[in-house]
Amino acid sequence: MKKSIINFVLILSCANLSAQWKYPNTKKVSVTDTYFGTNYTDSYRWLENMKDPSVVSWFKEQADLTNATLNKISGRNELIAEWKSLDKLQPPSYRSRTKEGGRFFYQKTMPGEKVSKIYFREGDTGAEQLLFDPLTFIAGKTLSVQQISPSFDGKKLLIAYSESGAEVSTIQVMNVDTKQFLSDVIKNTAGIVSWTFDNTSFIYMWIKSADNTDPNGRLNPKSKLHKLATDSYQDNDFFSNESYPKLNIDSKSYPSAFFIKDSKDYIFATEGTVQNEMKFYYAPISYAFSKNIPWKTLCTPDDKLVRGFDMAGDKVYAITYNGAKNYKLIETDLKNPNWSTAKTIGSEKKSQTLESFSRSKDYLLLNYSDGINNHLYQYNIKTQATTEVKMPFIGAAYAFCIDTKTNDFYVIITSWNKPPSEFKYSAESNNFEPSSFNKPAVYPEAYKNLVVEEVEVKGHDGAMIPLSIIYKKGLKKDGSNICLMDSYGAYGFSMSPYFNVMENSLAVRDVVIAIPHVRGGSEKGEDWYKAGFKTTKPNTWKDFISCGEYLVANGYTSPKKLAGTGTSAGGILISRAITERPDLFAAAICNVGCANTMRGEFSSNGPVNTPEFGTVSKEEECKALFEMDGMQHVKENTNYPAVICVGGWNDPRVVVWQPGKFAAAVQNASTSGKPVLMKVNYNNGHFTEDKEVTFANFADQFSFVLWQCGHPNFQLKN
Repeated sequence: MKKSIINFVLILSCANLSAQWKYPNTKKVSVTDTYFGTNYTDSYRWLENMKDPSVVSWFKEQADLTNATLNKISGRNELIAEWKSLDKLQPPSYRSRTKEGGRFFYQKTMPGEKVSKIYFREGDTGAEQLLFDPLTFIAGKTLSVQQISPSFDGKKLLIAYSESGAEVSTIQVMNVDTKQFLSDVIKNTAGIVSWTFDNTSFIYMWIKSADNTDPNGRLNPKSKLHKLATDSYQDNDFFSNESYPKLNIDSKSYPSAFFIKDSKDYIFATEGTVQNEMKFYYAPISYAFSKNIPWKTLCTPDDKLVRGFDMAGDKVYAITYNGAKNYKLIETDLKNPNWSTAKTIGSEKKSQTLESFSRSKDYLLLNYSDGINNHLYQYNIKTQATTEVKMPFIGAAYAFCIDTKTNDFYVIITSWNKPPSEFKYSAESNNFEPSSFNKPAVYPEAYKNLVVEEVEVKGHDGAMIPLSIIYKKGLKKDGSNICLMDSYGAYGFSMSPYFNVMENSLAVRDVVIAIPHVRGGSEKGEDWYKAGFKTTKPNTWKDFISCGEYLVANGYTSPKKLAGTGTSAGGILISRAITERPDLFAAAICNVGCANTMRGEFSSNGPVNTPEFGTVSKEEECKALFEMDGMQHVKENTNYPAVICVGGWNDPRVVVWQPGKFAAAVQNASTSGKPVLMKVNYNNGHFTEDKEVTFANFADQFSFVLWQCGHPNFQLKN
C-alpha cells in the first residue's frame, strides 16, 4: 500500500531571500510516499529525526535568528511589563478544587507568582495550610503541578508534577497530617487515574517512553496499580490490552480503570482517545482485585454518548446526540443499562446546545449555550422537575460541584469584555452569593471600554458563520485598523467567550480582535462539528477566510493590516488559510501548530488523534489529510505573508518538527521578502503554567504580527 523512495540528491537552498533575511541553510531531501496510487513528496522529512545533531543545530540556528529579531522589536518588553503589572493587581486564583474526608484541597496562585502552590483547609472555613511549593521543591528548577488527587479519607495526597511544560509527570505521595512525602516516587507517567477505596493504593497511567520524539512512546499504555510502600517496578498491570486481550483495546487508546465514591458497588474502566464518543466498561466491586475482572460493556461509540458522563449509585447520566443534534441528557440503570430506551431528563433545545452538566446531592445542573452565552437549568432528581436558573448576569458560564453531599455549586461567569466572577449557587434556595474563593478581577479603565459585536458571516457554501469582534470604543471602520483573527475548529471545541487578558491588551492598543466560530467546533451542535471533520475539514479554514473577507469588506481592517493565529489543531486552520489565500493576510502565527497532518500519526501523540483527523491507511482519509496539510500546500515563488511558527521543545502533543517543517517550506518558497521565523521554546511544551515563560512567548508572537501589520509602537529598533 505504501512505498518510500528517498532521493539522496541534497539541494542546498536559501533561495528567494531578501537581503535582510539570511535564514539558516535548509537542505531539501526528496522523500516520496505513495498512498493508493498517488505520490506525495516531502522535502523536509529529515527534520523529523530529532536525534540527528544536524537537526538539533538547524532548530538552534532558527531559534537564534528568531530571538535576535524579536528582541529588536519595540513594544515587546512593554507588553510583558503590562501583563506582569496586571497580574499583580489580581486577587488570588484558585483551581483544581476537590473535597475528601472533610478537607478542601486546591491549587492557588498569588498575584505575581509564576506557578500555583498546593494548599488545603480543614472543612469549609478552616485555616489555609501550605502543602507543596513547586518553586522550592527541587533547587534550581521551576516545576509545575499537573494534578492533585486526595485519597478518599483525605489523609494522603497524590501530587503529579512536571518540568518545562513536558506533561510527563513524576508522582509522589504526601502524608497530609505531617506534610511529609512518603517513600513512593513514580517517574515518567501520563498522570494519576484513581485511588482505591481502602486508601492504600492508587492507579496511574504508565507509558513506554517519556521521549516526546519517540513515535512508539505512547502506544499500548497501561493503567498500573501501585500499593504504597512497595517497589514501583513491581506495580501490577491493572487494565490494558495486554492484561485484557479479549477487549481488543486499540494500541493508541489510553485504558483507564477507576473508582467513583458515589457508586461504590462498581469499578469502571474506559478507553480514551480524542474521539468524542465514549467507551466504558464496568464490573461489580467484589471483582476489583481479582486477576481477571469480568468487565461488561457499559457503552460503545455506537451509543453516541459525548461531552459528559457521571454515575451515582446505580444511576448513569450521559449526554448524547443520538436523535438530538443539539444534544440531550439521558439516564439509565447500571443493573440493566440500555441506552436505546434511556430516559431523557434534559431535553434537546432548538436554539441551544447542551454543553455539560454537573451533579450535586439532589440536583443536576444543566448548562446550555446559544453559541455565545450560557443558560443554566436545574433538574430535581427527586421530583424530576426542571426549572431555569436566573443568573446574576448573562455570559459564558462554567458550573461545578465540589461536594456531592451538598446541593451547592460554584458558577463562574465571564465574557469577551467582562472578567470572570465566581459565585456559590444553592440549588435548594435558588440563590447566588459571592464565592469565598475566586474574587472579581481588577483591570484599568481602558479594559472596561471594549465593545463586542456578534455577527454572522456568509461562508463559501452559504453557511452562516458566527463571528465575535472585540475592539475599543470609538473604532473607525475605515480599513486602517490592525486586526488579529484567532480560531481553532477541531474536536468539537467551541470558541466560548472568556476574558483573554493578553488579546484584550491589544484591543486597548487599537487592535481589532476577531473570533470566527468556524466549523469543527460545535457552536451550532453536532452537525457544525462534523462539518469540519476529516473529509469536511476544508470548511474550517474556508470559514476563517470568509470571516477575514467580511472584516475587510466592512472596514474593520485591510489585507495589509490583517493577521491570523491558530494554536495546536488550529495550526491546520492558519497554515491552510495562508496557503490558500496568501493575499488576504499580512502576517500569521502558527503556534505549536499541526501544519504537516500527513505525518501527524507518525509522532508520539499522533496515533491517538487519528479518530479526529484520519489516517493515511484509509484512502478517503489520506486524501483529507493531504488537503489539511499546510506544508504540502506551500508553493514555490509565492508572496506569502510574514509568518512566525512556534514550537515547544518538550511538547508531547505537537512535536516541534510539525511547525518546523512548515517554516522551512515557507522560508524556501516565499518571494514576498517578509520574514518567516521559527521560534523554539526550549523551556516549554505545548504550554506551561509558568507565567514568565508564557508572557515572553505570547509577547514575541503578538509583537511580531503587530510589527508586520505596521503598528507604530511595534517596530524594529535601530
